[in-house]
Amino acid sequence: MKPKYMIGFFSVLAVLLCILSAGYRISYSHVVEKQAALEKSAADARNVEAEITADEGKDADDAGGYCLKELQGYVAVYADNGAGLYELTDIQVSDLPEEVQQEIAAGKHIASEKELYGFLENYSS
Repeated sequence: MKPKYMIGFFSVLAVLLCILSAGYRISYSHVVEKQAALEKSAADARNVEAEITADEGKDADDAGGYCLKELQGYVAVYADNGAGLYELTDIQVSDLPEEVQQEIAAGKHIASEKELYGFLENYSS
C-alpha cells in the first residue's frame, strides 16, 4: 500500500508545481506588460514635452527675444514671450566677467537669435 501513497503524493506535488509555475508565468507577463506600458507613456510624455519646447522656442525671436538669467550657477536662456526655459547652457556664471554677472543677475535682455548665439559663442569654453 505504500507505493499507492507515494504515487498519490508525487502526483499532488506535480500538480502543485504546475499550478505554481503557471501562476508565476502569468504574474511575470503581467509585470512585463505593465513595465512596457509605463516606458511607452514616459517616452510619449518626453516627446510631447520636446515638441512643446521646440514650438515655444521657435516663436521666441518673434515675440521679443530672449532673457538670460542664472539657474543653479549656469546661464539659462528664457524666451521673453513667457514660454519658459528656452535653453540651459553649460556656461558657469562665476566664469563670466563681473559686469556680465550683474547683467545676468538682473535679467539680461537679448533681442534676436543672432545676438543670443553670438553671446553664447563668446562666453562658452
